Amino acid sequence: MKNIKVATAVLAATMGTTFVGEALAADVTWNVSLWGKRRAFTEHVEKLSEEVAARTNGKFEIKLHYGGALSKSRENLDGIAIGAFEMAQFCASYHADKNPSLTTTDLPFLGVPDLETQVKVDFALYNHPAVQKDLGRWNAKLLMPSPMPQYNLLGKGDEPAKLADFEGMRVRALGGIGNAMKTIGAVPTSVTAAEAYQAIDSGTVQAVAFAPHAHLSFKTIEAGSWWTANLNPGTVSCPVVVSTDAYEFLPQEFKTALDESVEPAIQHYLDTYAKVYDKFYPALEASGVKQITFSDEELEAFKSVAGKPIWDQWVKDMSAKGLPAAELLALVQNTIAGE
Repeated sequence: MKNIKVATAVLAATMGTTFVGEALAADVTWNVSLWGKRRAFTEHVEKLSEEVAARTNGKFEIKLHYGGALSKSRENLDGIAIGAFEMAQFCASYHADKNPSLTTTDLPFLGVPDLETQVKVDFALYNHPAVQKDLGRWNAKLLMPSPMPQYNLLGKGDEPAKLADFEGMRVRALGGIGNAMKTIGAVPTSVTAAEAYQAIDSGTVQAVAFAPHAHLSFKTIEAGSWWTANLNPGTVSCPVVVSTDAYEFLPQEFKTALDESVEPAIQHYLDTYAKVYDKFYPALEASGVKQITFSDEELEAFKSVAGKPIWDQWVKDMSAKGLPAAELLALVQNTIAGE
């Protein structure tokens, strides 16, 4: 950490001259580190770039770099810390020890009903001083979330109707969702996304946990017979951050342009995902996949067995690290409840 701070300070001093010069010339270029290719997951960054350019008459350019051209996905936060680029997207679960506060929304069975609610939850969390301080250690300013849909299950064979039906079920579920499924008696199985269709078709696994767009991309719908429409076991937190130093060096008009571009960028993201759902549900129907809706009582049972014990342990662990964990969890829960 000491080396990172020293490098940041040195780079910031060097960058200071650059940014001031650029600001005087009213011509600033920021580089964004992304992985993979352009997709729904990055559409808000694309829109942000367009909005900022339009609001500044092209004087502030946000340049997107895909395919890990600037950094590996799991090293994007480090790149921000040392000033290698000005903006990046990453997922909190890639390095939970570096951003423990963000793992609040990675907890299972929080009961997030839709992406609009997830956006509200993420921004509420980002605005908490403890979260800002946590990311501040990496010279990172939280700009906007990349709200991911809930990773519901698509399966084949006997359809589950209650908690006990998951006992012994082999499920492709990773990370926190995998741990949650394990607590209810399921057997989490490591299968790559590319292997998911074959795994469910052959019976290697009985269900796969993906967000809807991934079920479409990897064609698991074509192999399955049921879908848990409202189980909502969890998702992943993947924010977009900017370098605090780079942001502070911006002239006020560019800061304003960036800040005011976030809302239309997020709306564009939501509109893009709405189109994904427009394809997803007809695909379920076309493949004869039955949508399973669990009762409120069963959902409470899932939360009690696979949610609360994990939340309680998380609060204990995060509190030991000096975070106001109970307060962060309550903030998320209250925001979900609309309070």
